[in-house]
Amino acid sequence: MEIERWERSEEISDAEKKVIQEIWSRVYANCEDVGVSILIRFFVNFPSAKQYFSQFKHMDDPLEMERSLQLRKHARRVMGAINTVVENLNDSEKVSSVLALVGKAHALKHKVEPIYFKKLTGVMLEVIAEEYPNDFTPEAHGAWTKMKTLIYTHVTAAYKEVGWAQ
Repeated sequence: MEIERWERSEEISDAEKKVIQEIWSRVYANCEDVGVSILIRFFVNFPSAKQYFSQFKHMDDPLEMERSLQLRKHARRVMGAINTVVENLNDSEKVSSVLALVGKAHALKHKVEPIYFKKLTGVMLEVIAEEYPNDFTPEAHGAWTKMKTLIYTHVTAAYKEVGWAQ
């Protein structure tokens, strides 16, 4: 069994926050489509993650997943949570609060292994980089890597807070 380290996120500079917010404004304009692309890639690359979703855990075909209203609804919810984080990057209390709620719900209610957040945020970066290649410069990649770590760190801190044991 893999022992997951509880990581610390690096500070995101003001310039990096601006880069994240600029790219995100374009991503979020296509929120549902990008969210669905992220979730489909996530479930194709990590099929074990589907076990937590009764509505689409037996779907293997990406086209069937794309048509799933439940998957689309979850994609909108995921993108909405990320949007709240991005919009509030200058308010660390709000970021912590939002991600703590996500982490606690997934730990206590859904019983999702925290490693899936690391995998999901990795897939998120891949999809954004592919769909917005002109925006995803090396500087942007560095900023988004910090954003990915920030999400994962805060979510897993909530797992630790509720006494999650793998």
